[in-house]
Amino acid sequence: MANIPMSTQLKTHRDEIDAIDDEVLQLVSRRAALARAIGELKDDGVIYRPEREAQVLRRLTEHNPGPLSTEAVAHIFRGIMSNCRALEQKLVVAFLGPLGTFSEEAATKQFGGLSASMQCASIDEVFRQVESGVASYGVVPVENSTEGAVGRTLDLLTQTQLQICGEVELAVHHHLMAKHENLSDIHTIYSHSQSLAQCHEWLDKNALQASRQSVVSNADAASKVKESLDTKGVAAIASKRAAELFGLTILAENIEDDPKNTTRFLVLSKHAVAQSGQDKTSLLVATKNVPGAMLAILEPLALHNVSMTKLESRPSKVGLWEYIFFVDIEGHVLDAKVADAIEAIKQNASFVKVLGSYPVAIV
Repeated sequence: MANIPMSTQLKTHRDEIDAIDDEVLQLVSRRAALARAIGELKDDGVIYRPEREAQVLRRLTEHNPGPLSTEAVAHIFRGIMSNCRALEQKLVVAFLGPLGTFSEEAATKQFGGLSASMQCASIDEVFRQVESGVASYGVVPVENSTEGAVGRTLDLLTQTQLQICGEVELAVHHHLMAKHENLSDIHTIYSHSQSLAQCHEWLDKNALQASRQSVVSNADAASKVKESLDTKGVAAIASKRAAELFGLTILAENIEDDPKNTTRFLVLSKHAVAQSGQDKTSLLVATKNVPGAMLAILEPLALHNVSMTKLESRPSKVGLWEYIFFVDIEGHVLDAKVADAIEAIKQNASFVKVLGSYPVAIV
C-alpha cells in the first residue's frame, strides 16, 4: 500500500463506502416496507410501541462491534425507527417549551426527531394536551440527579389518568451565553431555578458580581438575552442548542457543578405498555396513619424479591402532615412477583395507584 498513491487509496475507500451505502439504503427500504406491513396488521391504532423499540435498541447496542459508540448506534436506529413509524402516522409530542429546552432534547432523543413537536408553556399544559388527545405523547421532567424531584410533575401524576409509557435519561450540560465575549461586563444572568442551582459553585467562583434571575425555562433565558437592549450586561445559562437557536455566543461550556448531571424525563400517554424484558413500574402509595405504616408498604417488596429504585414523598394536600409516596420498582406490573407485591401493598395501604410500567431508559 505504501507505493500506491494516496489519491488512488482514497478513491478505493470511497468507492467501497458508496457500495456499502447502496446496500444500507436497500436494507433500510426493506425494513421500512416490513414496518409498514406490520402497521397495517395492527387493529388498536397504537403506532408507537416503546417496549418493541426498547428491545430493538438493547439488542443492537449489545451487539455493537464498534467503532461507533453505543450512543451513536442508538441514535442512528432511533432515527430509522422514527422514519419507519412516520409512514403510518406522524406523532404529536408535547414538551415544556420553547425550542431549545432540555425537554425538547429529551423528546427528540426518545422519538428520533421525526414527530410533530408541540411546545407548551408549562408542565400542566403538557398533561392537558395529552389528556385531551391533541398530543399523542408528552415528555415531562421528573427528577434531576443534583437537585432532586420536580414537584409539579409529581403533583400532576396524582391527578391524571395518563400512563407513564417510557423514561428518558438526559445528560445535562449547561453553558453561559451572551451577545458578547466579555464575562466581566455581565451584571445579570437568567436561567431556570434548577439550572442556577446546578451551577452555583461555578457562578460563585466566576461571576459573583452578577445577580441571578430565575425564569420559566432556559430557552426563555436565552430569548431574554437575545431580545435585551443591554448588549453587554446580560447573559443566560442554557443548552448549546439554545445558543444556536438564539444566535448567542458561548462564554463558558459545561459549567454544571456535577459533570454527571442528569435529568430524568417521563413519557406520558393514554395507553399501557407491554413487557419489554427490562422494565420499571411507578406507583403512587398513601399510607394509613398507624405505627409501622411505612414498613407495611416496603415489606411486601422484600418478601417478593422486588427491588425498589426510588422513594419520594409529597404532601397529600388532603390533611395536615399527611403524605403520599412515589415508588419506582424493577419489573413490569404483568410480572408475577411484581403483581403479587402490589397486591400485598394494597392490603396495607390506604391508596395505591399504578402510574405505569415501561422500559428502563436506554442510552
